[in-house]
Amino acid sequence: MLTRRQALFLGAGALAARAERVEYREYSRCLPDYLSRLAKEAYERRNAALANLTSAELIRARQQWVRETFWKLIGGMPERTPLNQRTLSAFERRGYRVERMVFESRPGLVIPANLYIPTTARPPFPGVLFQMGHSLNGKAAEPYQKCCQGLARLGYLVLAFDPMGQGERTYYPKPGGVLTRLSSADTEHTLPGRQLLLAGDTATRLQVWDAMRSLDVLAAHPSVDPKRLASTGQSGGGTLTMLLAAADGRLAAAAVSCGNTENFACAGFNPPGSTDDAEQNLIASGPVGFDRWDLLHPVAPKPLLVLASARDFFGTYSPRYLSSGREEFEKLKRIYTQLGAADRIEWDETPTPHALSYYLRTRIYAFFERWLHGRAAGEILEPQVAVEPDETLWVGKTGNVVRDFGSKTPLDLARLAAPPKPDAPPRAEALERVLNLDPARRAAPVQLSRVPSEGCDIAALEVACADSVFSPAWLFIPRRKDPAKPLLVMVEPGGRATGWAEGRLCHSLAASGVTVCAVDVRGIGDLMPETARGNPRYALSHATDEAYAWASLMLGKPLAGQRVTDLLAWVRGLQSFPETRNQRIVLAAAGHLTVPALVAAALEPGIQSVFLSSGLTSFRVLLDVEQYACPTANFLPGVLRAFDLPDLARLVSPRKITLAHPAGPDGRPADLAQARNLYAGASNVTIVEKPGWDSAVLASL
Repeated sequence: MLTRRQALFLGAGALAARAERVEYREYSRCLPDYLSRLAKEAYERRNAALANLTSAELIRARQQWVRETFWKLIGGMPERTPLNQRTLSAFERRGYRVERMVFESRPGLVIPANLYIPTTARPPFPGVLFQMGHSLNGKAAEPYQKCCQGLARLGYLVLAFDPMGQGERTYYPKPGGVLTRLSSADTEHTLPGRQLLLAGDTATRLQVWDAMRSLDVLAAHPSVDPKRLASTGQSGGGTLTMLLAAADGRLAAAAVSCGNTENFACAGFNPPGSTDDAEQNLIASGPVGFDRWDLLHPVAPKPLLVLASARDFFGTYSPRYLSSGREEFEKLKRIYTQLGAADRIEWDETPTPHALSYYLRTRIYAFFERWLHGRAAGEILEPQVAVEPDETLWVGKTGNVVRDFGSKTPLDLARLAAPPKPDAPPRAEALERVLNLDPARRAAPVQLSRVPSEGCDIAALEVACADSVFSPAWLFIPRRKDPAKPLLVMVEPGGRATGWAEGRLCHSLAASGVTVCAVDVRGIGDLMPETARGNPRYALSHATDEAYAWASLMLGKPLAGQRVTDLLAWVRGLQSFPETRNQRIVLAAAGHLTVPALVAAALEPGIQSVFLSSGLTSFRVLLDVEQYACPTANFLPGVLRAFDLPDLARLVSPRKITLAHPAGPDGRPADLAQARNLYAGASNVTIVEKPGWDSAVLASL
């Protein structure tokens, strides 16, 4: 029972606390502002380079730079290997014949394709590579069939192939079925695309190489004029045409329909920006001033048509789609003008939604007629077309190249590309290089406010982690601090508010004498980013950890690395904070935040032990399964060439690491024997069965 004096004292303290006015930061702006700064720098860097293109010689040098930089960004040009091309069957329709064929873009990676050959015109024909948008049934999608038939009826030899994850190349089919069991064709690209990243490869490289080898098939056809090769496609197929234009100089013309003609680092960047599926996200392109419109620069001065759906800026892509596209088109048009070819580049729009509509198809016909057939470019109607059933276009018996031809999959390629486990532990420099960490900060946290609670005081702290980034935390200060107990720095996926309330984890730990600092790192808790501007279809679908992870990769600062930076700022800052100075520091992390926590421990000797609950055991095990539960933020480009998680344990040694309830690649509990085998060379690691995310276990660390 309180005495009258105690009651008056507490009342006065409460009034004083209420009288203080604390201006709290909008933490939801921190990650968007950080990325906006990086995007602005990339935009200005690229604009400065383009402004220097004052002669044909400088333009040609820039085009060469684009081609070389593109290959460096996506993982390098693969080796040309035998195509092993086979035509398996054919059927004929009025004005054209369709041959069903397969070939291999890489050894064992089978590409199914339909070759449309005109029968009412005489060769040699212009050759058109038709690239698919993200239709689940690939080359059998209705508007794509119509365009291929229309081009064939107009005298073009057309090769239409299934891209990765679509049509007969669906790699995650429903049991006994044809179409994907995943949520979309985008996911068919991105799920293995992340796994390729681990091995230093990319879905971009896979996709563009498939297109280049398909162009090899087309160019070698005896009825094709190899000097009149073109590519076109809708949506993702338009983007693949852009990728091909950057990689291959054989195209005589290109028509991009509703492709991702939106620069990522653009004016008025709207975080997280125009992230998309894996092959459209150009990793680490921002720091070198490279962006999506650069893909089209090597085409100049050859004929180029860019078609857009005006609705795409609020229906498909980001709010910057049209403004960015129009701005970049004008920059490229100036280059065409400098090269004396202003009439060879065109932009056109349709007000209708995102689709290869009749109008866009006829614009492609007219453009190719002018530049590949040398005919008048007036209005051209679509020839008579008739859509075939999917099965009619199948090359294999069951409509799946893995079942029908034993094709390899993108996951197979990722496994082949993964380097062997290194013998020696990595150096700290390798970690910093892969994560591209910001310079270390050692400033003490700022106390914003402090209030009493049950058995402890709770202080609201924040620490500066990077330019425009401040991380918040709650510090639970025991009334009876046990000097033998550590300072426990905690980070968990639900954020710092998860265990703050009376009777919950942080209070329970403080009651046992443990000082607890529960922190938020970028993208977590109060540092979750605000929703972007724009139509909810875009804004809500991009208000995700995945979208921000891709954006961070494109801008050269992996989100996992940003989280490591935040943790290091806290550990180093708390070492000089009055309430926590000279305390033994234990870092405890749960779920997917165990990855940045382990990296932080490997880099910071001030962390004296680490407790990791329900975390991933190894990056390499993510290549053991088709479907996994690891977030994009923890997929680091080329990480397996530098280190794996067990390697970090050796860097932490002799400091203690506890892996509690470790998780396998699918998010379920890992086999403990296998986990112990992974960490067999690290004597400082203890692996236990239970999660241990409770006061009894954490207080004993």
